[in-house]
Amino acid sequence: MSRLASYFQFNKLGTSFKKESIAGLTTFVAMSYILFLNPNVLAAAGMDKGAVFTASAIAAATATIFMGLVAKYPIAIAPGLGVNAYFAYSVVIGMKVSWQTAMAGILVAALIFLVLTLTHIREKIIDAIPHNLRIAIAAGIGLFIAFIGLHNAGLIIANSETMVAMGPLTKGSTLLAIFGIALTLILIVKKVPAAIFFGMVGTAVVGILFGQIALPSSVVSSAPSLAPTFGQAWTHLGDINSFEMIIVALTFLIVVFFDTAGTLIGLTEQAGLLEDGKMPRAGKALMADAVGMTVGATLGTSPTSAFVESSSGIAVGGRSGFTSVVTGLLFILALFFSPLLAVVTSQVTAPALIVVGIMMAGNLKKIQWEDMAIAAPAFLIVIGMPLTYSISDGIALGFIAYPITMIAAKRGKEVNFLMYALAVIFVAFLFYTHS
Repeated sequence: MSRLASYFQFNKLGTSFKKESIAGLTTFVAMSYILFLNPNVLAAAGMDKGAVFTASAIAAATATIFMGLVAKYPIAIAPGLGVNAYFAYSVVIGMKVSWQTAMAGILVAALIFLVLTLTHIREKIIDAIPHNLRIAIAAGIGLFIAFIGLHNAGLIIANSETMVAMGPLTKGSTLLAIFGIALTLILIVKKVPAAIFFGMVGTAVVGILFGQIALPSSVVSSAPSLAPTFGQAWTHLGDINSFEMIIVALTFLIVVFFDTAGTLIGLTEQAGLLEDGKMPRAGKALMADAVGMTVGATLGTSPTSAFVESSSGIAVGGRSGFTSVVTGLLFILALFFSPLLAVVTSQVTAPALIVVGIMMAGNLKKIQWEDMAIAAPAFLIVIGMPLTYSISDGIALGFIAYPITMIAAKRGKEVNFLMYALAVIFVAFLFYTHS
């Protein structure tokens, strides 16, 4: 025990084995919903739910334990919300790309991420893209996944005359989703720990009681096979041979890169672990995510990212990497509860998508709306994602507009060369994919 305390610096950080263990459990409970939500999202792309469940748990466990042992931060990593929606709804469904090829795109992004982390180029990329546009990407993804949640709940439906409209409110499945939304929001407002998780549990229980969801045949079983998804990313690497797929891979990289970087900074600041305003061992922390993303793509799941729900474990005292080790081990234990996937329907997961979307949209307040040269491209990113039903198209609109508005404001010299290059690339991307 003394070696453990010494390695994770319990005394220096003012923590203990008991406190770190409770923090790890708290973080796991707060974010465990992703194990049941992610298979539902990727199933829309035609992937096997059981295989995605297993891949998600192993990828989360690997990356989170790496974060704890190597980077020594109390931050957990798992397949991220938003980027999984981009994979399923924008790339596979919207662009009609097979999920195997899309998974290869994730693998390419993961390998680039590894190289950028090892060569320390990541700082230059972060500096190149304006802070306001990074914020807009996070907020836009929030609106996008909230829109998907509202659609899955049956509250928003297609309409040939008005494009979208309110759906019928008398269907049992829609009423169940409405109950779930209300329950989850109440729990969030009441500041109940792991509110999203308990919201899903409550919705599933009510669904079972009212006959909207069938009872699972069992609760515990062996982990589902990875056979339907394992290695597909590697065998389809040759499919990444078009301009369209290169842009897809780059979009995966951009979204995950900045989502992870922003979350890491915010969480380490909450934990009081920043030194002179900077994050020590940042490279090792980003490497944890790059490793998780590579493992996830190999096994068959969407990109991983640092989870903001780690803040719940930090709030109860988690300060060292041992918190992450505990969370990672619990992800391994969760492998044996896959039968519960049967009760996690789209109506059960819709409230989670909507609530997380609301949280991510909170980034809107950080945008400099009074500066039109920055506000206009940021707005195009935010509004473009849900209205084009594509994260990459939304990013493209904003990145193209940014150099134009900055030149018009006689501030072209403030624009990094990389942003001019990205603007040209995204112009070609839009014309290539929408001709």
